[in-house]
Amino acid sequence: MPVAPEDWQPQGVNSLERRAWDALRETAQNVCVTAGAGAGKTEFLAQKAAYLLQTGLCAAPKRILAISFKRDAAQNLAARVRQRCSADQARRFHSITFDAFTKHMLDHFRLAIPDAYRPPADYSIAFPSRRDLELFLRRHGRPNVSADWFERAVARTALPLEETVEDPRERELLRAYWADQYAMPDGALVSFSMINRLVEYMLRSNPRIKRALRLTYPFVFLDEFQDTTYAQYSLVNAAFRESNSVFTAVGDDKQKIMGWAGAMDNAFDEFTADFKAVRYALLRNWRSHEALVTVQHVIARRIDPDVEEVEARGELAVDGDTAAIWRFDSREQEAEQIARWIRSEVDGGRVAPHDVAILVRMRANNVEDELAPALRNQGLTLRNLARNVGKIAIQDLLAEPLTEVLLPLLWLGASARNSDAWNTTLQHLLSLAGISPEDETGQERLQREIGEFSRNLRQTMRAQPPDPAGADQLFAQALDFVGVARLRQVYPEYRRDVDFQRVRDGFQILMRECAENAADWSGVLDRFEGKDHVPLMTIHKSKGLEFHTMIFFGLDAQTWWSLSPDRGEELNSFFVAFTRARQRAFFSYCAERGNAIGWLEQLLLPAGVGKIDGADIVAPDA
Repeated sequence: MPVAPEDWQPQGVNSLERRAWDALRETAQNVCVTAGAGAGKTEFLAQKAAYLLQTGLCAAPKRILAISFKRDAAQNLAARVRQRCSADQARRFHSITFDAFTKHMLDHFRLAIPDAYRPPADYSIAFPSRRDLELFLRRHGRPNVSADWFERAVARTALPLEETVEDPRERELLRAYWADQYAMPDGALVSFSMINRLVEYMLRSNPRIKRALRLTYPFVFLDEFQDTTYAQYSLVNAAFRESNSVFTAVGDDKQKIMGWAGAMDNAFDEFTADFKAVRYALLRNWRSHEALVTVQHVIARRIDPDVEEVEARGELAVDGDTAAIWRFDSREQEAEQIARWIRSEVDGGRVAPHDVAILVRMRANNVEDELAPALRNQGLTLRNLARNVGKIAIQDLLAEPLTEVLLPLLWLGASARNSDAWNTTLQHLLSLAGISPEDETGQERLQREIGEFSRNLRQTMRAQPPDPAGADQLFAQALDFVGVARLRQVYPEYRRDVDFQRVRDGFQILMRECAENAADWSGVLDRFEGKDHVPLMTIHKSKGLEFHTMIFFGLDAQTWWSLSPDRGEELNSFFVAFTRARQRAFFSYCAERGNAIGWLEQLLLPAGVGKIDGADIVAPDA
């Protein structure tokens, strides 16, 4: 039975701040929530979803659509809702990225797109580079046209071009690009920017599809709204403007990092005006302790002088420095001392290797070559999350639905009693099989099947020691049990062969790698997940994550040349990355590589960030 709205209480947390309560209960008007780092944006959205589903304000068969910017953010939000709601309620919460949402709409309603712009069913996803665009412009006699301008024009120009572009030369150039992409020798190439334009066109051309979308989703969440592009916003307008669907947009202007990709200049102001939204600001930081929040506030004020001060609610759980600049003389000293420092922290029981993140601006593969040997000499393993396995980065692979389904299933074979793996597997397979919570017979049958499969899997693992061939066998066994057809039916992003194969191949390649020289299958799965490996990633990829300790590696004026107070987006990226730290954040640079970033030191040192000679960060005999 639904809970009366006035009797509903937060699920899984002790309390919410007053402003969060007000924004959560507002269901008659659209809501715009600005929430800084650590304010619990994901938790707020999960609580609001629970409130709507459990009170019956979003009654079956109606659903909630939650659109996030990044895949891992969408997955995290979905997981939170599953923890706080019953299975039948959680199934009515659709958490997805903008790209996945538009791709699903295109694949499902492709035939509704007018003939002149309809892509073939076997199109491939394109990720055009600047060089690709420059080659196109030269080939069509327009070498003086800026590739950046042209990329924005493709992303923001509504279809059909014949009706929306007045300049005949611009219209001709854009039309030639669409025609070229559809006529590629190996099959049509369609970028996500093009998919967005196609879906927006389809919604404007087909009122019945738009009406069905609005009836399905009376509530819509927009996460990380500060990074919404003009094209994405126009699609939201086409789908839901002047409908009865109620929006909740959440984000933080200080964390806007996608301006280069066309993010709106004043997203919250435009949304508030266009959708007549009520605005709320959350002012608690649940992630970081007071010392880190003080430094964060100094950086935040550099971004926005009028920013409100945030209340730190995280607890300090370490002794010594919580934020410091480490200066080294050489690259070799920097790598060796950082490796020795991490080793001493792990040996002292203060942190696990996988909770010390090393962040770089870019070129993570080069940094891996520099750092990995030094960590290996200390008995540590560096894991470059930006590295591709096949055609997918490790970090992206770990957030894929295929990984989310198969890993707990494999753990059932590797460990005899693993209640978390059993419960997670059961929930995934109930959803894949379409078994409702009321179907007790179906649930019992599925539990028997999982039990039989896990016993067979354990037998295989006992008989087959870890090696790449065994990894292939186990992967095939688990995938066959889950069912490729069911996976591709439930997850729209896998319905085309090329999309599913990319993730499937990546999973298999990584599992084969992890099986090399492993002692047992539990060790293989630990490696796959990155347990006890020190993660290496770019600052942009740290968004949405959090770590006990973070080390900004090679933070010198040469490597981080674009980090300046005049380049707002770079400063935002730095701020976002810094706020991922729960306990400590350190900044390392060496004189051999480049000079210190003077303006940044002038900002950080008065805020309590110390400056330490790298030779002194760990005792010589440690």
